[in-house]
Amino acid sequence: MRNVTKDNITDVFMSYLAEDSDPRVREVMGALVKHLHEFARETNLTHDEWRKGIEFLQGCAAVESEERHEFVLASDVLGLSSLVDMLHSSPEATSSSVLGPFHVSGAPPLAFGGDMKRHYGGPILLAEGTIKDTDGNPIAGAQLDIWQTAPNGKYASQDEEQDTYSFHGLMTVGDDGRYAFTTVKPVEYTVPDDGPVGDILHICGRHPWRPSHLHYIVTAPGYRSLVTEIFPDDDPYLDQDTVFGVRDDLVMTYVKKPASEFPEGMEISGAVAEDFLHVEFDVTLMSED
Repeated sequence: MRNVTKDNITDVFMSYLAEDSDPRVREVMGALVKHLHEFARETNLTHDEWRKGIEFLQGCAAVESEERHEFVLASDVLGLSSLVDMLHSSPEATSSSVLGPFHVSGAPPLAFGGDMKRHYGGPILLAEGTIKDTDGNPIAGAQLDIWQTAPNGKYASQDEEQDTYSFHGLMTVGDDGRYAFTTVKPVEYTVPDDGPVGDILHICGRHPWRPSHLHYIVTAPGYRSLVTEIFPDDDPYLDQDTVFGVRDDLVMTYVKKPASEFPEGMEISGAVAEDFLHVEFDVTLMSED
């Protein structure tokens, strides 16, 4: 096509796609380019603004590493990650929520009742619950990948003072579907705002704060994998999460209990001398069928 105009360029792009290209590729790429072109026309995008967009992508690539995933963070703060989660969540199962840029694969095994708090200060949190199907039956052998920040608000991958797998654990539940572990109460924290994503937040007048939470990835044969987070109902940033990760069914309550009520059989049983926090949170998985 030698006569490309601002009005027909989108159609010309579609005509360049091979007839035998994958139908889903045609659908996704066609919609992407259609909206990109319409965005440029709607805003009358200038050359300087276009260059700023390119510089943003280049900046993300420059800081991207195994420890820092700036493109994921960009998707998070723009709400895209959460939108994709919500598009593919089932109302019958626990809602999915953002994976975030700080998950570390290969976490060490964590036995039932195991402890992730170790030597760190802060309130003890006992988290437990049942992994079940949509009929309420426990899912034997389900696997729970758990991670969170340290009390300083940093994940292990952000903090040289922490071990690689600090506050990470991988638990396999028994026939009853039950999980239980102790950790330190998570804290609210800021996403990294010293890079290109931070620039976006700053020019939009947005803060970088996230409410405190526990991350879970739950998997089991025959069920859809679930990536989610759980949030305490008293967190000051619950209604203004900068990555839009909060869902109603993911909000829970910490219940303060005296040390005398701490259950036996946990790894740190006998070492609890002060009040502790307790939360019961069940996870429901959707069948792959």
